[in-house]
Amino acid sequence: MTEIVLMSDPKVTAIPVAECGERLVDVRRAGSLLIDTREQRPADAFAYLREGVLERLVEAQTSLPREVRLLFVEGYRPPSLQREYFDEYADQLRAAHPGWSPEEIHSAASRYVSPPDIAPHSAGAAVDLTLADAEGRELDLGTRMNADPEESEGACYTHATNIGEKARANRRLLGTVLAAAGLVNYPTEWWHWSFGDRYWALTTGEAAVLYGPREAAPYR
Repeated sequence: MTEIVLMSDPKVTAIPVAECGERLVDVRRAGSLLIDTREQRPADAFAYLREGVLERLVEAQTSLPREVRLLFVEGYRPPSLQREYFDEYADQLRAAHPGWSPEEIHSAASRYVSPPDIAPHSAGAAVDLTLADAEGRELDLGTRMNADPEESEGACYTHATNIGEKARANRRLLGTVLAAAGLVNYPTEWWHWSFGDRYWALTTGEAAVLYGPREAAPYR
């Protein structure tokens, strides 16, 4: 298996931000995506993405078979919420591995939750999504969305081999249409795709990041 570069890797964190100023937009107004509300909170931050990311999702949807739909689950995530998720998972790892150093905990945590200072969700650059049929029933992609590496025995990794053939086919389909639209995958999470963030820049060879973290709530 090709070695995976984690989000915490210095090659990722060193990429500079050249914020383009593109706005966050409500994906629900696009009309062509199925919207799941499992991550909905009172401020509705989950339903926002940078405009360029949403345009690429809409493009990807047009490339899918008519009976298959993209099911959007989460986009923008406020930095405070990202910190909460990261710290919670890091605490779980500390409890499970008391001999690990802080650096080992930080690196391992970044397999599943991006470090808050570089998190693509907090820039409106990343989306968590899956495939569904026309009625909104999720297709088999091998694990539940947001399954961590411990729970799934590594099956959450995009190219995991311990999943069924149907799930592999669905992951290939999802990856084909999203990559063709210009998004990149974080390979420890089959559901996580992004554009304009540090991982996208690393993967595509871009010199700088288009979208930096947004501390405010411009979606209101």
